[in-house]
Amino acid sequence: MFFDPLYLLFVLPGLGLSLWASARVKSSFKKYSKVRTARGLTGAEAAQVLLRGAGITNVKIVRSHGVLSDHYNPVSKTLALSESVYGSDSVAAVGVATHEAGHAIQHARHYAPLWVRSALVPTANIGSSIGYFVMMIGVFMASTNMVLVGAVLFSTVLLFQVVTLPVEFNASNRAKALVVEYGIVTAQERKGVDAVLNAAALTYVAAAVSTLLTLLYFLWRSGLLGGRR
Repeated sequence: MFFDPLYLLFVLPGLGLSLWASARVKSSFKKYSKVRTARGLTGAEAAQVLLRGAGITNVKIVRSHGVLSDHYNPVSKTLALSESVYGSDSVAAVGVATHEAGHAIQHARHYAPLWVRSALVPTANIGSSIGYFVMMIGVFMASTNMVLVGAVLFSTVLLFQVVTLPVEFNASNRAKALVVEYGIVTAQERKGVDAVLNAAALTYVAAAVSTLLTLLYFLWRSGLLGGRR
């Protein structure tokens, strides 16, 4: 089967960044999962404080399965917190839970990037499942037109990931400010919240970089970028 060493030159930096970001998330969460907050609020309780402070009463906080599977569903208005976050009063749990509450606040405040990201989900799903393979087949068949079609489809994934960045950073910034303002954590404990959320933010940056490098490889390999190959 054909293998192009050039592919490794393009994708390895993104892969390395992704692995490093993932390791940082696990390390930060593990470290600050052992640090209890002085006030003693659990992740679920901390999230509820933020929602109440924002005047949001129609979001349900539920327990979910999985490790760091925490997320906010704007359709069902449900904030799902994993086992290690929902009932834990650690700095890490509070950070993750309030970050997700930040997404609920974004939704209630009609934060534009969040709505754009939601609108892009169907298109990005199609681009993710089809775009890569169309580009790969296009390169194999030496069809620049097919590569271009695949690149357009795959670009929707990159667009989704780029739009995701301000959504995630904004949710984290809201959480970082409000956990101190509402007395959920002390100023000293906020350093742990910052460490956990900053590490998590890196995973979104890494994903976007990896997608961009993959897209550039196929454009370069097909001659659409940098001349004929």
